[in-house]
Amino acid sequence: MKKAEQPIKIINSVSELHRLLCLPPPKNTLITLIDHTGENPGHENKTHRLVLNFYHICIKRSFQGQMRYGRNYYDFDKGTMVFSAPNQVIAVDQGDEADDDGWSLLFHPDLIRNYPLGKSIKNYGFFAYEADEALHLSDEEEKLIESLVRNIEKEYQSRIDNFSADVIVSNLELLLNYCNRFYNRQFVTRKMSNNDLLSKFENNLSKHFDNHGRTGLPTVNSLAEELNVSASYLSDMLRTLTGRNTQQHIHDKLIAKAQDVLATTDLSVSEIAFQLGFEHRQSFNKLFKNKTKLSPLAFRRSFN
Repeated sequence: MKKAEQPIKIINSVSELHRLLCLPPPKNTLITLIDHTGENPGHENKTHRLVLNFYHICIKRSFQGQMRYGRNYYDFDKGTMVFSAPNQVIAVDQGDEADDDGWSLLFHPDLIRNYPLGKSIKNYGFFAYEADEALHLSDEEEKLIESLVRNIEKEYQSRIDNFSADVIVSNLELLLNYCNRFYNRQFVTRKMSNNDLLSKFENNLSKHFDNHGRTGLPTVNSLAEELNVSASYLSDMLRTLTGRNTQQHIHDKLIAKAQDVLATTDLSVSEIAFQLGFEHRQSFNKLFKNKTKLSPLAFRRSFN
C-alpha cells in the first residue's frame, strides 16, 4: 500500500520554523542559520513537507536519505549547495540511519526589502533551479562560502545595532555573487555535457520552426521542459556558453527563419507569420522590425 504523503505545512516566519524543529527561539526573527548536525535527534517527524515563505540556501554533506524539491528527489553529496525562493514546496525524507552534515541559511524577504538586494535578488536565477541542478563546490569554494555564512551568523548572534542589518545584507549579497561565479565555473567545467544540452536545444528549436506553426511559438518554459531542466538553468547555461539567453535564441532563430522564407518564397507576410506560430501579423511585424530595423516587406524588397 502506497504511503500517504504528509500534508503541506506553510511556514511564515523563522520563529515558526524553529518551533517546528524544536529549536530554541531565533536570535533574529528575519534570518537564521540551522546546523543540521545540531538538529534535535529525538524529533519524531522524519518527513516534513513545507512551504517556506522565505529564501533558503542549503549545503548538505553525508546526507543519507533524500531531499525533495517540488516533484524531484535528490541525493546530496559532499559540498552540494541548493537554493529555493519563497513559496516553493520542500520535503525532507530521512531514514532511521540519517547522518546529517551541513547547514541551512534562511532569511525572510523583509530582511532585504529596503535594500538594493531586495530588487536584484530576482536576477540570481539559481533560486529557481531544480534540485538536480545543484551547485557542487570545490573544497576551496566551500571554505569561502562557509566563512561568509559564519560571518552572518556571528553578526546576528552577537551584535544588534543600527549597522547589523547593513552588515548582514552586505554579506548575503557577497555570498550570492560568489555563488553566481561558482555556477559560471560549473557551466564551463561541465562544458561537454552542456554542449550536448546546447545541441539538443538547437535541434528542438529548429523543429519548432520547421513545424509550420502547428505548435505555436516556442516559449522558454516549453523548451526547458523538453530538455528536463528548469527555465532559469537553461537561460543561465546558454548565456554562459553563447552570451545569449533562451529568449534571445528563440528570437534569433525566428528572425533567421523569417528572413529565409521572405527571401525565397512568395508567401504573404500574414502567411509567414502564421507559419512561424504567430496569431497576429502585427505581432510578427513588430518583432521583425525591432530586430532588423526593417519591416518584413522592406526586407523582401531589398532582394529585388
